[in-house]
Amino acid sequence: MPICPPSSESSSAPGLGGRALIFHGLALGAAAAAAAAAAYLYRRPGGFRGRAVGIIPARFASSRFEGKPLAPILGKPMIQRTWERVMLASSLDHVGSERCCEAFQKLNKHYDIVVNIQGDEPLIEPEIIDGVVMALQRAPDAVFSTAVTALKPEDASDTNRVKCVLDNQGYAIYFSRGLIPFNKSGKVNPQFPYLLHLGIAGFDSKFLKIYPELPPTPLQLEEDLEQVKVLENGYRMKVIKVDHDAHGVDAPEDVEKIEALMRARNIQ
Repeated sequence: MPICPPSSESSSAPGLGGRALIFHGLALGAAAAAAAAAAYLYRRPGGFRGRAVGIIPARFASSRFEGKPLAPILGKPMIQRTWERVMLASSLDHVGSERCCEAFQKLNKHYDIVVNIQGDEPLIEPEIIDGVVMALQRAPDAVFSTAVTALKPEDASDTNRVKCVLDNQGYAIYFSRGLIPFNKSGKVNPQFPYLLHLGIAGFDSKFLKIYPELPPTPLQLEEDLEQVKVLENGYRMKVIKVDHDAHGVDAPEDVEKIEALMRARNIQ
C-alpha cells in the first residue's frame, strides 16, 4: 500500500496518456444533501470530517507487471477502469491519480479525509469506498480506516494476502503476512473467521501530513507493511468488514480473470 515514495522517485506517476491526471467529478444535489445530513448526525467535538478526496496511485514500473496502469482491460486502460468504479462512490468530492501524499500536497482545496485506492483494483466496489470514509467520520479517535473481508482457506499461507485481527470495537490490533491468529496446533482452524485486508486506506488529512515524517518501525520493516507503522506509533485504525472478494491485478495473467468477471457482471 504505497503512501509516499522515497525522495529519489519521480514526483508523478503515469496515468491515462502516459502522465498523471487529476480528475474532477460533478457534485450531485442528492450527495450534498446526504453529506449535510451525515454532518448533523455524526458531528464530534473536534469537528466533523466532511470533505473527502480519493487518490489512485498509478506506478508504471512494477517488478511483476511493467506498465500495469496502462494494461488494457476490455479495451480500456486499467487505471481508467479503476477510476470509473471510484467515481461511482458518493462520498468523494474529488478523485486524483498520483501517489497519495504527492497528489494531496498539490491540491489547493481543503479535504478532511484522503482515501488511497489501489490502481490495480478495477472491480473495487463504490460502497467499500463510502464505508471507509464513513468509518473515519464516525471514529474521531482514529486517524486511519480500512476494510477487511473473509479470508479464503487456500489463501492462509499466501504472504501476498495480508491478514488482520481486530478488537471488539472494530479497531485494528495487528496486520501480518502470516496467518493471524496462529494457534498452538500450527494448523488452520476451519471454524475461525480469519480476516483478509483489502488494499484501501482512508487517512485523516492532518495525519497524512505527518505520516511520512514518522520513522520506519521494526514491525513495519519485518512485515513489509506500511499500515503496521501506524499501529506501532500508537495511532488508532478503524476497520470495516465487507463481503467482497479481492480482485487485484498483480500479474499479466490476472487480466484475463478480471475480464471474465466483468463479462459475467455485464460491466462494459
